[in-house]
Amino acid sequence: MTTPPPGQDTPPAGTQEATSRPSAAGEKGCGSEALVQVRDALGDCRRCKLAGGRTTLVFGVGNPHAELVFVGEGPGADEDREGEPFVGKAGQLLTKMIQAMGYQREQVYIANVVKCRPPGNRNPEPDEIEACEPFLRAQLAAIRPRVVVALGKFAAQTLLRDTTPITRLRGGWREYEGIRLMPTFHPAYLLRSPEEKKKAWEDLQLVMKELGRPPPGR
Repeated sequence: MTTPPPGQDTPPAGTQEATSRPSAAGEKGCGSEALVQVRDALGDCRRCKLAGGRTTLVFGVGNPHAELVFVGEGPGADEDREGEPFVGKAGQLLTKMIQAMGYQREQVYIANVVKCRPPGNRNPEPDEIEACEPFLRAQLAAIRPRVVVALGKFAAQTLLRDTTPITRLRGGWREYEGIRLMPTFHPAYLLRSPEEKKKAWEDLQLVMKELGRPPPGR
């Protein structure tokens, strides 16, 4: 099967609707022409009921050519206000995790399964995931990282189309569209269950090994 070049993928289904917004060039998370095309296709999205309650559509942030991408669940209140994924308490922990791996936050790319905040920070519902998933997949096709870290069950189950609990998925390598994928716990869960941080760090060390990053302290 022939794989299209990065950024040359067919636009996600349902992305042809007209929008009244200007091109996304210069927006957060749109640092390449391929990502600009995905963001322009997303437009002023009204494809699901989350649109009615959002302040800001949260597309993504980071290096458009990153070798490592982190995918979470959806924006919270801080993210909805600032238009950037993972900027609240869970985001602060994610930044520390990224730095512990030997990266700076701006060297990786960070996105979510859904681009609009679910009300009350509830879990995203199946129809909302279905509406937004094509754009996440298009983002990953545009970036073509070496590794994706799926943070929590919604990211892992969405990308893998696998309903196995995250407690059983985490720590085991999987593959997504030819890209190595490591499921692990979401930082918000780690804040609630700090005793699980050791397991998450073990998962991230496997990612470091895959990417040829030296162990910390060396």
